[in-house]
Amino acid sequence: MSELSFLEGVNRYYDLAEQSLDLPPGLGAKIKACNSVFMVRFPIGFRDGYKVFTGWRVVHSEHFLPVKGGIRYSEIVDQDEVEALAALMSYKCAIVDVPFGGAKGALKINPGDYDDTSMERITRRFARELANKGYISPSLNVPAPDMGTGEREMAWMADEYRRMEPTDINAMACVTGKPVNQGGILGRSEATGRGVQLGLREFFRHSEDVKRAGLNNGLAGKRIIIQGLGKVGYPAAKFLHEEDDARITGILEYNGALLHPDGIDVEAAKQWQLAHGSFEGFEGGTFVPDSTPLLEEDCDILIPAAMEGQITSENAPRIKANIIAEAANGPVTYGAHQILRERGVVIIPDIYLNAGGVVVSYFEWIKNLSHIRLGRLGRRADEARGDHIVTALETMSGKSVPGELADRIRHGAGELDLVRSGLDDTMRDAYQQIREVYLSRKEIPDLRTAGFAIAIEKISRANIMMGV
Repeated sequence: MSELSFLEGVNRYYDLAEQSLDLPPGLGAKIKACNSVFMVRFPIGFRDGYKVFTGWRVVHSEHFLPVKGGIRYSEIVDQDEVEALAALMSYKCAIVDVPFGGAKGALKINPGDYDDTSMERITRRFARELANKGYISPSLNVPAPDMGTGEREMAWMADEYRRMEPTDINAMACVTGKPVNQGGILGRSEATGRGVQLGLREFFRHSEDVKRAGLNNGLAGKRIIIQGLGKVGYPAAKFLHEEDDARITGILEYNGALLHPDGIDVEAAKQWQLAHGSFEGFEGGTFVPDSTPLLEEDCDILIPAAMEGQITSENAPRIKANIIAEAANGPVTYGAHQILRERGVVIIPDIYLNAGGVVVSYFEWIKNLSHIRLGRLGRRADEARGDHIVTALETMSGKSVPGELADRIRHGAGELDLVRSGLDDTMRDAYQQIREVYLSRKEIPDLRTAGFAIAIEKISRANIMMGV
């Protein structure tokens, strides 16, 4: 069976969801289409001559401004992929009630081919090209990290924009995902992985949903295979293992996999990988050189956290997981989705589950605009209130409050506490909206279609209110 492209698949999901809605004629086509595509080619001079780089910034929807979406660096990226990712960003922001439109960017490059000095020159030039056309701006278009980029690249982009716009007091809000000492926010680097954990927690709070997946309640003891131990997969696996007592029975990477039926020590495996380049030789599991077939290993939850198109029509019939939790964008093709749905496999979709990054990016953007660290005004007042409560309890009871409990009562919420609280609240609310639509509308066949329907409805209301 031939597979649809990533963009074709996203648009097909859109079409299925739109059929369940009653939109004004023509509005659906407007929401579905990308508003603008900016492609740029620019030269960078090296000792042996010039090299021309190609980049994109796609704006899918401007029903809210600024638009939001990461910038990825990859030598295999193309315009269709960027358009698909921009569309997913629009729907993702709508589902989690983040007031951004959707966008995405990319530069066709292999970062491993260049040293740090060259990468800074290339990144700053790309940022200037985007900013000159309004594709970087705290009020119009706010990039973030994605595959191949991180805090370093965002710091370079923010600094380049600030040089171009020295009188813009909100210049640091032009990108998110920056280092904390450059206007970033605590909890951003872990946010997408943390959101995956919180989304799974919320799913397992609903016994009806868990039963539909053929499992029992609680994440404790659940067998999880995770593909990709990078910026998303690593924190997701670590938190699920350490905080929810889940068993990470498999970790799959491009250069080999690690298996252990009793569970893998995620932190130890990650440190070994960083030191040796792969899992080979790690004593806490069995190393398998070819990881691709291991997507089909028996497990309760499969978390693809690498690239799109990993589960296809070819391997979907052999997937043994009860739940596929999409930590990556588009890891399940459209054809595979249909096969898995017919087999009763529950898919927790990317447009919900990996939204943690944009949620915390929203918090960072707010922090940059307000020019104050989250929690700075209220933390000590909270501590004083907690101290009064401890004193009152001890006075009334005549007994001392145990030290650990007293410390918890006295604790005032700092920035990281507030970020995690806000992310948890967002992931809970969003899943509850999705399951309500799924359970209440017979024409909605799965959680992904429910998510798309919610997003389309919210975006359509915003457009109608604007008079579009």
